[in-house]
Amino acid sequence: MLTTLIRLLHQWKQYNRSRNELSRLGDRELADIGINRSDITSVAWQAAQRR
Repeated sequence: MLTTLIRLLHQWKQYNRSRNELSRLGDRELADIGINRSDITSVAWQAAQRR
């Protein structure tokens, strides 16, 4: 149970980091990498789950 909680906290930290970095990009920069602004949340969560 403790390892699950630690893993979830690491995922949440990675999610926030990714979401913040993507949110700082402009619409043009996001389009260049194939992401819409409305996709930032799901892309950030997917990145956090992969690590």
